[in-house]
Amino acid sequence: MKAVLFDLDGVITDTAVYHYHAWKALGEKIGIEIDEEFNEELKGVSRTDSLNRILAKGNKEEAYSQTEKETMAADKNELYKTMIEEMSPKDILPGIKELLDGLKERNILIGLASASQNGPTILEKLQLTDYFDEIVDPAKLKAGKPDPEIFLTGAKDLGVKPQDCVGVEDAAAGVEAIAAADMVSIGVGDADTLGKATKVVPETGALTVELLEQVWSEAVGRS
Repeated sequence: MKAVLFDLDGVITDTAVYHYHAWKALGEKIGIEIDEEFNEELKGVSRTDSLNRILAKGNKEEAYSQTEKETMAADKNELYKTMIEEMSPKDILPGIKELLDGLKERNILIGLASASQNGPTILEKLQLTDYFDEIVDPAKLKAGKPDPEIFLTGAKDLGVKPQDCVGVEDAAAGVEAIAAADMVSIGVGDADTLGKATKVVPETGALTVELLEQVWSEAVGRS
């Protein structure tokens, strides 16, 4: 195992509630109700794809021009950025700081593979930027998760083969993307939802360097 690629939301920190409230506010403006159950479908999905899913839910895919859609997505993001302004190291999920420390001690490369264009800002607020050797810019990608492009790009930027990487995700679309990139996948959350992952743990506190290395070694040994 030479590198670990992390998703952001639900793995390093939990900004899902901020995304939910921001999308909900947008939905109210355009007459589409967004509840927490539907919000689960937006996890790990890009801003543009999330908006398209919301419009499809309200049968309004053709109701707005591309320019109007871009404006709506931008408005949602501005509200979201206001909400995350107060984030700090206290918002790092359990066990993650220790995991990053352990990876650094072993000289294992660390990358961020998040659909969030606010990833760099959030890492800065969490005071974790210096841990990351590479941060993939989702704005430069052609396809979002479950397409493997973001993970393949992360591996390329880190200078390692996909087979030498472990990806950590909390969303089904992310787990599919890791698998499609031919990487070992660790899912954080519900085993039923993340059943395609190489290994599923219930919470971030269960993530350790030893666990990641063991899962990677066993998966490579079986291949």
